[in-house]
Amino acid sequence: GKEVFQDVEVNTDEEPMVFKAQLFALTGVQPERQKVMLKGAILDQSWDKVKVKDGMMMMMMGTKDEDMPTQPVEKTRFVEDMDESELSKAMDMPAGLTNLGNTCYMNATVQCLKSVPELRTALTKYSGNLQLGGGDDAGNMTAALRDCYTTMDKGATVPPMILLQVLHMAFPRFAERGEQGGYQQQDANECWMEVLRMLQAKTNATEGSTKANAIDQFFGIECSSETKCNEAPEEAPSKTVEKFLQFSCYIDKDVKYLHTGLKNRLTEVIQKRSPTLDRDTDYTKTMAINRLPGYMTIQMVRFHFKQKEAVNAKVLKDIKFPVMLDMFDMCSTELQDKLRPVRAEFKAYEDWLVEQTVTKKGKNRTETEKAEREAQDNAEHEDYWFSDDIGSNNSGYYVLQAVLTHKGRSSNSGHYVGWVRQKGDIWLKCDDDDVSPVHEEDVLKLSGGGDWHTAYLLLYGPRKLPKARGQKELESSTPAAAEGDKMETN
Repeated sequence: GKEVFQDVEVNTDEEPMVFKAQLFALTGVQPERQKVMLKGAILDQSWDKVKVKDGMMMMMMGTKDEDMPTQPVEKTRFVEDMDESELSKAMDMPAGLTNLGNTCYMNATVQCLKSVPELRTALTKYSGNLQLGGGDDAGNMTAALRDCYTTMDKGATVPPMILLQVLHMAFPRFAERGEQGGYQQQDANECWMEVLRMLQAKTNATEGSTKANAIDQFFGIECSSETKCNEAPEEAPSKTVEKFLQFSCYIDKDVKYLHTGLKNRLTEVIQKRSPTLDRDTDYTKTMAINRLPGYMTIQMVRFHFKQKEAVNAKVLKDIKFPVMLDMFDMCSTELQDKLRPVRAEFKAYEDWLVEQTVTKKGKNRTETEKAEREAQDNAEHEDYWFSDDIGSNNSGYYVLQAVLTHKGRSSNSGHYVGWVRQKGDIWLKCDDDDVSPVHEEDVLKLSGGGDWHTAYLLLYGPRKLPKARGQKELESSTPAAAEGDKMETN
């Protein structure tokens, strides 16, 4: 349309597709629909035929998606007659992400984080622009992720080339290439953590929050720790407050369930120098959670470095994880006391649900539980945070909403996939550009034990208490529920 874009950065060390991705961000024309020309030469897979100089003018011709002529109306097809790909399209599947060569670790991370609406809101409010070639890596990452999600909302498969370029500029190790010249596989957990750390620098917390940024507000875990010397009990223990963006689940021969691995994380034996004994000795470090975030990220510690083979070998053991997670007994006494009132409301709500199975003819427990799950998506909810800490969790209850899995024997090989809860017990398998519906039962089978996809990162969101839920029943049940919770705790 004769529109001119000035001062467009071009890096001829990168493939032309990266430049076309920048043009896509500027114009909305998909890279495969672009025809880039300079003095009669057309840019294809390399820069060989196009010699670029500072300040020169290039021409790009192409058509935006929305400007393409509409297709003729197709004949109506019934669900029973559709194959899997047609069914996915009919169910309004969200956008997938193109694998740009061993970039599944990044694609899976982006899909899982996209399930946090508060993060999406914080990104939308960020007003900074991409400055490729500039020095503000955190700003570029925040803008690139924001723009990537905006493009994904349109529904078509997205080639995340700008996001990948920003990631490579900020962390050159992610741009390492193998012997064949292609990108090497990277660790998804490293990518997840690096992205969150960069968002810490640029996202703002919501109004009224005491936290510095949206990441600390919705993902930040705070623990009190006490370290005691085993051989010198008279030595004063050291006490500190530690902050994390994810909770680790350590796996050993005795761990079969997620809860056990999380509890083990709270007590560990470390070695350090004792001022009393004047030598290195064992200390026992115990932790308790002082602050639960709205969204709990859990890393299954499945990789350990093998010196001889120089690889991060994988622990394949089957570790069961629940849909509903309760973190109450991992919290400090002070936090437990703060959690009890809302837990009592949840207990009353559960009692009310059970009563519905009796009063409503033909309704069984399974149907009631399903209705409760759907209420998590559709009903109006009470705030899930404490009034003095927006973005925290005020009950200790969580609902599984995303799983990032790894298939293979080493973190620097194999394949990563994101699994995201869509609604109720329907989930989405986000395997790069292939997004397909799966049942919750299939997600729970990703617990390990073989060479199939194994849960590596778990993302739990807050369990929400619906507002309209039979107030008379709640009022009559609350005192007993509160007493029951005390008995359970003791």
